[in-house]
Formats: sequence, C-alpha cells, structure tokens
Amino acid sequence: MRLGVLDVGSNTVHLLVVDAHPGARPLPAHSHKAELRLAELLDMDGAIGPDGVDRLVSTVADALRAAEDKGCEDVLAFATSAVREASNADQVLARVQDETGIALAVLSGEEEARLTFLAARRWFGWSAGKLLVLDIGGGSLEVGYGMDEEPDAAVSLPLGAGRLTASWLPGDPPAATDIRMLRRHVRAGIARTVGEFTRLGPPDHVVGTSKTFKQLARIAGAARSAEGLYVQRVLTRKALEEWVPKLAAMTVEQRGHLPGVAEGRAPQLLAGALVAEGAMDLFGVEELEICPWALREGVILRRLDHLPTGQVALG
Repeated sequence: MRLGVLDVGSNTVHLLVVDAHPGARPLPAHSHKAELRLAELLDMDGAIGPDGVDRLVSTVADALRAAEDKGCEDVLAFATSAVREASNADQVLARVQDETGIALAVLSGEEEARLTFLAARRWFGWSAGKLLVLDIGGGSLEVGYGMDEEPDAAVSLPLGAGRLTASWLPGDPPAATDIRMLRRHVRAGIARTVGEFTRLGPPDHVVGTSKTFKQLARIAGAARSAEGLYVQRVLTRKALEEWVPKLAAMTVEQRGHLPGVAEGRAPQLLAGALVAEGAMDLFGVEELEICPWALREGVILRRLDHLPTGQVALG
C-alpha cells in the first residue's frame, strides 16, 4: 500500500510517501517539504502567532494535496515539539483539523525518542548490539538506548538547534559570550540525564540521526547524499571539536556555502554542533554512525507492525 507520513516538525513540514507492507522495507516514492521553522515563531507567551498558524494550515493543506496526487491510501500525520509545547497548541490543532480535515497526533518527546530508536534498530539490525541513538531536531534532542526494539531508556530534552538559535544566538556571527553561555546551558541539560544511560553500561554502537548530524558529518568529510543510502558515514568527536570554532567564526551566509548545508539550516548549524559536541563528550562517544532512517520511518514501521486488517492510523 502507498502511505503518506506527514511530519509537522520544528523546522519543516515534511510529507514522505512510501510504498510499504508489513515485513518489508518501506520504499520512498516521493518527498514534499516546506520550511516553516515553527520553533522560531513562538511569541513571548510561547504561542504560535497568527501568521505562523496561517502558514502551518496552508502548508499542511499543500502537503495533503501532494499526498492525494501521489495516490496515498492513508496519511499518518503527527506533530512534534514546536506544536506540542506551544501554549495555544489546542487551538492550533483544532484549526488545522477544521480547515484541512486532518487530525495531527501530537507525539510526546519520549515517543519521538522511542520511534527514532526503532528506526535505527531496524536499519542496523540485531548485530549492532546495544545502541545509543542521538537525534537533534529543531526543537529538541532525543536520546535512546537499548538492546531491543524498545529502548531501555529514552529522553527528550529542549535542546533543538532551532530553539537554541532563536533564544541564545542573535548575532551573525554570534558573540563569543553568547556561544559560551549556550555551551554551558547545553552541557548542563545533557549532564542531568547522562547517569540514566551510563548505569546501563557502554553501548556497542552509537548512531546519529537527523539533518543536523548529517550536515555535520558531511562538512567533516563524509560521503555526499548522492552516493547513496548504503555508504557508511561517520562523525568523530575529534572532527566535530575542530569544526565548532570554525562554525562559530562564520556568518550564516558562509555556513550556507559549506558542503551539504542547506541554506535554510545554515543559521542553526552552530547551535546543532554545540549540542552534538556536548552529547558526544558527555556520553563518552568518540565516533558515531549516521543513520538514514529516523522518526518518520519509525512511525511507518510501528504502524505496519500493528496492521492486522490493512488499516493504518495513528490513533
């Protein structure tokens, strides 16, 4: 069957169309995305403003038309931290449903971590042993750890690249004092959770998912996306530590010219690098491998696992 997965994230609204059935690898058929950066559109009260809501409704409607055009039998629609944490989330969700007909399921941070972990487990398989999975989004950092398909520990921290950029790094390039304060904030937030994971023992394999990790790996020398999904891509802590001061000295425009860095993500790259560096350091990670699958694939896999009658729904 052909399914659409509509991910209303903190950075983008992304429709992924796949051909899938239980027991098989989902095959991507189409991708439709628009950058909204909702995490940066919250007002002083933590609400998504009228313009942001208008843009969200319009973008969701466009994505649903694309899903219909591509022949999707069903659409799994969900929202993550930007909508989840908005003070007017209920009103936003109601308006999206009223005007588009789609009910967005709001995933908790722990659900995000668990579904992303499932995707990484399926990608790397049982032979990878105990996995530590790190995922940096626009609004949050997710961490999952375990031997099975369900992680033994999973947390979500408000350390997304978009959120931190908007709140902590106003300059272009940002001031050294702002960078130091953000670095301290990031590391304090991560450090509060490290003990929950380290008591479970060292991982056999460490995985990074998300656009941030992919871009950091690319600028550090990993293969281009054009070389295919199955090329191994790694990011070392040593390379990341060398790149952080370089990114800190660059303007947004200069970061946008780096290999593999999308123009719309360039403003967030420094904050994302600080989170990645802090996580790798505090969890004692020298090297991680980039996983092509993440939250969207986890949502697909979970629903296919619970598909006794051919009905797919998030609810």
